[in-house]
Amino acid sequence: MAVPFVGATPRPDSLSLPAKGTELWNTHRDGEVKLRMGESGPEAEPSLTVNQMFTSTVQRFGNYNALGWKDGEQWKTMTYNEYYKSCRTAAKSFLKLGLERYHGVGILGFNSVEWFIADIGAILAGGFAVGIYTTNSPEACQYVAENCQANILVVENHKQLQKILQVQDKLPHLKAIIQYKDELKEKKPNLYTWAEFMELGRDEPDAQLDDIISSQKPNQCCTLIYTSGTTGQPKGVMLSHDNLTWTAFATGRDVSLIDADKLQEVVVSYLPLSHIAAQMIDVWLPMKAGGVTYFAQPDALKVHLYNGSLANTLREIRPTAFMGVPRVWEKMQEKMKSIGAKSSTVRRKVASWAKDVGLQTNLNKMDLLSRKPLNYRLAKRLVFRKVRKALGLDRCTRCYTGAAPITKDTLEFFLSLDIPLFELYGMSESSGPQTISLPDAFRLTSCGKVISGCKTKIFNPDADGNGEICFWGRHVFMGYLNMPDKTEEALDADGWLHSGDLGKHDQDDFLFITGRIKELIITAGGENIPPVPIEDAVKEAVPLISNAMLIGDKRKFLSMLLTIKCQVNNETGAPEDELSPEAVESCRKLGSNSTRVSEIAGGRDRVVYAAIQEGINRVNEKATSNAQRIQKWTVLEKDFSIPGGELGPTMKLKRPVVMKMYKDQIENFYKETSPNPTDKYSKFFLAHKHK
Repeated sequence: MAVPFVGATPRPDSLSLPAKGTELWNTHRDGEVKLRMGESGPEAEPSLTVNQMFTSTVQRFGNYNALGWKDGEQWKTMTYNEYYKSCRTAAKSFLKLGLERYHGVGILGFNSVEWFIADIGAILAGGFAVGIYTTNSPEACQYVAENCQANILVVENHKQLQKILQVQDKLPHLKAIIQYKDELKEKKPNLYTWAEFMELGRDEPDAQLDDIISSQKPNQCCTLIYTSGTTGQPKGVMLSHDNLTWTAFATGRDVSLIDADKLQEVVVSYLPLSHIAAQMIDVWLPMKAGGVTYFAQPDALKVHLYNGSLANTLREIRPTAFMGVPRVWEKMQEKMKSIGAKSSTVRRKVASWAKDVGLQTNLNKMDLLSRKPLNYRLAKRLVFRKVRKALGLDRCTRCYTGAAPITKDTLEFFLSLDIPLFELYGMSESSGPQTISLPDAFRLTSCGKVISGCKTKIFNPDADGNGEICFWGRHVFMGYLNMPDKTEEALDADGWLHSGDLGKHDQDDFLFITGRIKELIITAGGENIPPVPIEDAVKEAVPLISNAMLIGDKRKFLSMLLTIKCQVNNETGAPEDELSPEAVESCRKLGSNSTRVSEIAGGRDRVVYAAIQEGINRVNEKATSNAQRIQKWTVLEKDFSIPGGELGPTMKLKRPVVMKMYKDQIENFYKETSPNPTDKYSKFFLAHKHK
C-alpha cells in the first residue's frame, strides 16, 4: 500500500508489537486501541459507542422518520423509535442463532431497511457488521466470511443465496443464513426468511443484550470494511465504534449538517454499502443529525442512470445532500447533453448563455469574489432552477463526488449549471473522509481541505511539493484483521496512515491528488508518469470515448486501451453493442454512419479512427515530454463494466484486471517498432491487426 515511489527516502520504522489498549493499532478481533484524543477542539470530543450515538438520537428525534422505502408505488417510512427497536430485536435474534462476540455477520445484498437493521443489530449484539459486495463470486464471498469467522450471513435473494450455498460446506463458523427479500424457493435447515428471523428475538428478555451493550467500548472494533482486493487478497479494515461515531460528528460539523428539529436532512441510499463512503453518508451521518435515508431501487446503478430508476427516486425524494461517484455525474452529463442537442436553436442559445453566466458566477465564488454577474438571477430563473428540478436536486445544497478521480470537464459542466460538485477524498482506512470541499472553500480539481480535528502531511515531497499523502486523526482505522504485517506497511512508527496516493497542497492548503503510487507508470527510460491526467485529457478531447487506460510500465513507450460510449443492458448492467445516443450523434458530426461499437472497433471505421487520432495528437502536443506521448492505441470491442470485471463496485478502474484481460492487445502494441508519433495516421496499422 505504501510502496515508496522512485526517489523516496525510507519511511519511519514500523510499530512494535502493541499491548492491549495502549497502542494506536491492533489486529486482533478482540483488540483495543489507544484513541487519538486531543486536548481541545473536535479531537477532544467525548468518545461514544454506536449504541450511545443511536440512543442519543432516539431521545432527541424518536418520532422523526429515519428510513423510507418504496413498496410497490407507495413510499413507506419508519421512525427512529421503530428503527432502534428493530435493531435491538435483530440483535436478540442474532444472539439466539448463536452469534459469538467478535464474530462476523456478513450482509450480501442491495441497500435496504433490512441491510441497515442487520448491520446495526450485529454491532449491538457484539459482533462485526461485514458488508459483502453483491458482485462478489462465491469464492470471494467465502474468503470474506471465513476471514471474519462469520456466524451468520444475511442475503438479499435467491441469486445471492446460491453463492453461499455453493461454499457453505467450507464455512465451519456459519450457523445460519437469512434471506431478506422474496419468498424462499426451498426450505433448508438454518435458513430463515426475514420475518422468521425477526420473530426469533421479539419476545426474548433484554438482559443478555443489555449486558453486551454495556460491556462495549468505543476503542473496540464493530465494523469490517473489506478492501476491493485488486492487488492480492482483500484486507479486513477494522473500524472501531469511535472511528464511526467521531467521524460522523466531525464530518457533520464541517458540512454543517442540520439537526432534524430545525430542518431534516434527506439522503438517497444507492451506492454499495460494503463501501465506507456509502455507510458514512447513508447510515452514520443521518443518524448523527436525525436525518432520513430513502432507499433507491436495486437497478439504480445498472440502467443508463438518467433513463433509470435513480432519476425517478431523486425527483420523488428531492434529497438535501447527494453523493455521486464520478461515473454517475458523467452519465448525467451525457444524458443532459443528448437532450440539449435535440432542443430548438433558441433554447440551445439560452442554455449556452446561461452556462457562461453560471460558470463565471461559480468561478468568482470559488475565488471568494462576492460579485455575481447582473444576469445571474435571470439565468437562474430561466435555466438553473429548471435543470435542478428535472434532476431532483432542487433542495440539494451539497452535491458530492468521490471514490474515484473526476474530470475537469465534468466539474465545469455542472459548475456552469450552478451545481458545484464538492470533491471528497479518503479511504476505508480513514473511516471515509480525510478532506472535503465546502461551498465556501473549494477549488476545481482539488479534494478540499482536511476535516476538523485531523491532519494531512505530504511525506518526502519532491521539488514540486508532490509526495505521499499521510493521514492522522481519530478516523484512522485500528488495523487489518489478523494482518499485522500489512498493518505495519500502512501505519508508520508515529501512527501516520500512509495512503499510497500522491498529492500536494497549494498555498491555501487545498489538497490536489496527482496520482497513486501503485498506478504510477515508470517507463523503461525511468520516467514517472501518473496515468489519470492523460486518460482524462483523451476523454475530453474525444467525446466518443467512455474509458481510457494508459499502458507503459517498464515499456519503451506509452500505449492506450480505449472503449466507446454504448448502451447498457437494463437487467444486467452489461455493455451492449449499440452506441449511446451521444456517441451516435458524435459519429454523425464526424461524417460516420456507425451505430454499433463493432462497426468501429478494430479500425473498421476509418473516419472515427482518424478523429480519435486527431484528438490524441492534440493531447500529445501538450505532453510535458516525449515519454508522455501516446504512441499506439486501439478501440476494444466492449466498454468496461462492473459485471465485466474491469470496474469495481464504485466504478473505479481495476487496472491489474484490465491488464490481464487484454494481455494480447497490450502485447501487440509492443511487438512492432514504434510508429512515428508525429505522423497523423501512422497508428492505422492497428486497424488491420485487430480485424
